[in-house]
Amino acid sequence: MLLNSKMNIRKRIAFTYVELSTLSTLLLCVVVFVLFRDNNRYHFLKRLEDRAKIVSSIHFQNDPEKSKYYSELKKNGLEELIEEEEYVLKINSANSFEYNTNLNLPNDFYTNVLNTGKDYFEVDSKYYLGQVFTENKQKYIVIVGARDRRGKTTTVYIVKILLFGGIGFVLLAFFLGRFLAKRVIDPVARITKEVKRISASNLHNRLPEVKNSDEISDLTATFNDMLDRLETSFEIQANFINNASHELKTPITTIIAEAEIMLLKEREVYEYKESLANIYSQASRLGNLTESLLKLTQTGYDGQKQVLDIARIDELLMDVKSDLDKIFPDNRVSVKLNFAPNDSNLLLLPCNKPLLELAINNIITNGVKYSDNNEVFVTLSASSEAIKISINDIGIGIPPEDIPHLYEPFFRGKIATKYIGYGLGLPLASKIIRMHGGELQVQSEQNKGTIVTIIFKKTEIKK
Repeated sequence: MLLNSKMNIRKRIAFTYVELSTLSTLLLCVVVFVLFRDNNRYHFLKRLEDRAKIVSSIHFQNDPEKSKYYSELKKNGLEELIEEEEYVLKINSANSFEYNTNLNLPNDFYTNVLNTGKDYFEVDSKYYLGQVFTENKQKYIVIVGARDRRGKTTTVYIVKILLFGGIGFVLLAFFLGRFLAKRVIDPVARITKEVKRISASNLHNRLPEVKNSDEISDLTATFNDMLDRLETSFEIQANFINNASHELKTPITTIIAEAEIMLLKEREVYEYKESLANIYSQASRLGNLTESLLKLTQTGYDGQKQVLDIARIDELLMDVKSDLDKIFPDNRVSVKLNFAPNDSNLLLLPCNKPLLELAINNIITNGVKYSDNNEVFVTLSASSEAIKISINDIGIGIPPEDIPHLYEPFFRGKIATKYIGYGLGLPLASKIIRMHGGELQVQSEQNKGTIVTIIFKKTEIKK
C-alpha cells in the first residue's frame, strides 16, 4: 500500500509538472505568435506608408523628370508588393472627397483617415493604408493597398515552429517531471524506510540528519524530536510500572507473610492482635497507594479532563484548611487572603473542584509533613491578570539536584526518605493544576524551606 501510494505521488508530481509546463508553453506560444504577427503588420504598414509618400510625390510633381525619378525609385528601389493598388482622392471639404468606385472600403476607414490623418484597413490578408497629404493648400487622400503574402508565409512558419517546439518541450517536461518526482520522493521514501525499522524495542535509533536547511531536514528533525518524546514517554511509563509494582508488592508480601506465620500454629490472643494490627497497617498502606495511583491515572497522561464547576478560590482554600484541621488537628497552617474584597469575580475559577482541592491539599500537606508540623503560610492574591496561591514552609527544603525530578511518580529525594510517602502527591498536583491551565513553580533551599507558587493566568483559564 505504501509503495503504491509513493508511486501515485510520483505520478501526480510528474503529471502536475507536465500540466504546468504545457500551460506555460501554450501561453508563451500565444504571446510569441501575437507579438510576431503584430510586428509583421507594423513593418508591412511601414512599407505601405513609404509607398504612399512616393505615390504622393509622383502625383504632386509637375516636372516630368522628377516624376520619372520617383517612378524609377518606386519600381527599382523598393521591394515589389503583391496586388499593389494606388489611389489619390481629392478632398473637397472636411467631410467630402472624390470617391473611387474601385475601392470597396468601409465608411469608418475614410472617416478615421480624415479625422486622424492616417489609418489602415485589412480584408482577406490585404492591407489598405490611407494617409492625408497637402500640396498647395489642397488636401489629398493617398490610399495604397497590397497583399502581405510574405507575412502570411512567415506566420505559418512561426506557427509550425511553435507547434513542434511546444510538443518537444512537453515531451521534455514529461521526463524532467519524472526526474523531479524522483528527486522529491526519494528522500521521503528513505525516511519512511528508516521509520519502519524503528519500533518500541529500538526507540533509541534516529534518522540520519540532513544538513540542507529545507523541508526534508525539517521533517527529519521533527521525526527525531517525536522519537525523543516517545522514548522519554516509554521510559517514564516503564519506570512508573516498575516502581508501582515494587511499591504494591511490598505490603502484599508483608500481609501474606504475616498471615502464613499466624496460620502455622495456635497463638496467644495478643499475638493475633499484633498480627492483625500489622496486616491492617499494610492493608491501609496498600489502599492509600492504590487510591493515589487511581487518582493519578484518572487525570490522564496529558493532564486533560473536563472542567465541571465554577468555584471561588478563597472558599476552596478554606475548605482545604478545614479538611487539614480534621486530619492534623494541631497543624500550624495559616491562610492569608490578599485581594480587594469588593470584586469577588476576580476569585472565580472554572475547575473540577474535588480534584483541585486534592492538588492544593497535597501541596500544603507536604509543607506540614516536611517541616515537622512547623508553620506553613498560605497566601492568596487575585487581580484581573491572574490568581496566585503561594505556599511557604520552613522545613527541610529540596536539594538542587532533586528539583528536576519532583514531578516524576515515586521519586523521593534522599533527605525525604525518612518521611512516610509514595512520591505521588506532587506529580498528581502538578497534573491537576496543568489540567486547569495553571502553572506550578517550586523554589527551595535545603534546610531553609520551600515556596510553592500556583498561578492561574486569566488568559489561560478555560472558559
